[in-house]
Amino acid sequence: MVLDAPLAFSPRFQKYIWGGRNLERVLGRSIPDGDVAESWEISAHPAAVTPVLGGPLDGVLLSELVARHGEAVVGRRGRWATRRGVFPLLVKLLDANRALSVQVHPDDAYARVHEGPQELGKTEMWYVLWAREGAEIVYGLEVGTTPEGLREAIREGRVDGTLRRVPAKAGDAFLIEAGTVHAILDGIVIAEIQQSSNTTYRVHDWDRTGTDGCPRELHVEKALDVIDFGRGALGPWVPEALPTEEGSDIGRELLSRCDKFVVERIRIPRGSAWRGALDGETFEIWGALEGVGEVEGRGGAIRLDAVGFGLLPASLGPFAVKAREDLTALRVYLPEP
Repeated sequence: MVLDAPLAFSPRFQKYIWGGRNLERVLGRSIPDGDVAESWEISAHPAAVTPVLGGPLDGVLLSELVARHGEAVVGRRGRWATRRGVFPLLVKLLDANRALSVQVHPDDAYARVHEGPQELGKTEMWYVLWAREGAEIVYGLEVGTTPEGLREAIREGRVDGTLRRVPAKAGDAFLIEAGTVHAILDGIVIAEIQQSSNTTYRVHDWDRTGTDGCPRELHVEKALDVIDFGRGALGPWVPEALPTEEGSDIGRELLSRCDKFVVERIRIPRGSAWRGALDGETFEIWGALEGVGEVEGRGGAIRLDAVGFGLLPASLGPFAVKAREDLTALRVYLPEP
């Protein structure tokens, strides 16, 4: 089947102890009452599957679309995902109103053995949408930290001294590869592009308790198994200018590249349009960060208001992203093998 229209989705919200109201206050999003930590924007993960919003497929779950239409959704580069019954990526918005736990994620091989055949590893990219003055993230371990040293620091309550803290500001992009110790600290709102995984191994949780009044579980042995202790000093991705058509007024930058996804930042002036075509090789995800846009395919169109995301199926064919106002957007796709 050819899916010739872009797809919007209804988000699914997650409430964790570190959430707040910044998705509403900062981004203007409509969210449920209480402290909301995450909005899952595009997801086929069993923990929170997003349904299509509008059009002839209204209400159909993304997981159902992948099961029914396979490569028409994900493309030839995602063929492996259809065989495993998964969608390769997951898009979230996160409100780190309070610090998240210090954690690490496994790679694909470890996740498959220890978390089940459908669970992927988790490499992710953070795009900072808003940050309080002086905000920081944990991005790796201090150089020279060893497994034995970290184990001892965990046992003695000295983990903070092993962590690398890096400043974070709006517009920064950070690639968090599997095996990297990390934490979003308080006062940051991010858009996260990640593998479709919900596996997290906590190393440290700031000595706090969960909603039940008990300390939240740590996963020390699994964390020590998967941490890449040889990873050097890390910092934000330096945007790299990419080519556009000669004479175009559109700006294009590479924000992140790995073997799981590629993320670009596209700036389209009001009245201009990005034109492309999907020929079955890969899907694309477009997300409006600032401004208002519209994604048009042969079979329909969706509106993208900041901050919102849409999925362009691999069989979409020709499409146009039109800027109704000056538009800054993320463009995400699967890399060439």
